[in-house]
Amino acid sequence: MQIDLSGMTAQIAGAAHPISAALRDRLAESGAMIVPDGPPDLLIISAPLLHDAGFDWDALATIARDTGAAMQASGAGRIVFLLPACATLPTRRQPDLSMHSAALLVVMRTLAMSLAPQVAINAMGAGAIGDPADLISGDAQMIGHASVGRAGSVHEACNIALFLCDPDNGFLTGQILSADGGWAAGYGRSF
Repeated sequence: MQIDLSGMTAQIAGAAHPISAALRDRLAESGAMIVPDGPPDLLIISAPLLHDAGFDWDALATIARDTGAAMQASGAGRIVFLLPACATLPTRRQPDLSMHSAALLVVMRTLAMSLAPQVAINAMGAGAIGDPADLISGDAQMIGHASVGRAGSVHEACNIALFLCDPDNGFLTGQILSADGGWAAGYGRSF
């Protein structure tokens, strides 16, 4: 997927993982200039996609709130959160990750409500992504509940994130689109 971000600045804050790294490259290929500090035109809030006991989740909320306020004052901006899919549907195997992710999803939706119409804010929820033997998001048990019956690729997750970054999507805000192969839709089958 290719979008036009010519003349825009982009910043990625938070956890480093293969999806955030690939998205950084795809944003640059789309014309965005990656900047270390802001306020940028486009902010990616990257949460851990696997459990990380030492991660400062509150810092992500603060960066999103402060950058969003600066974007609103300047008249425009876009924020995309990269979250684990368990933000929308908690899992027993990952209770802490589910709880922190869900809290950040509420931050996203609250900011989308309070910073509109100047700032569009959405999220991508990553299900089981990567090699099934070494997933970078989710866990192997999620694959058995995914409608497509396989793990997703980093490329597929980035396509969804890029869609959310596209300035042509001006009417979409406060939403999460999950790159989970239908996991959330089929999760209840076995319970």
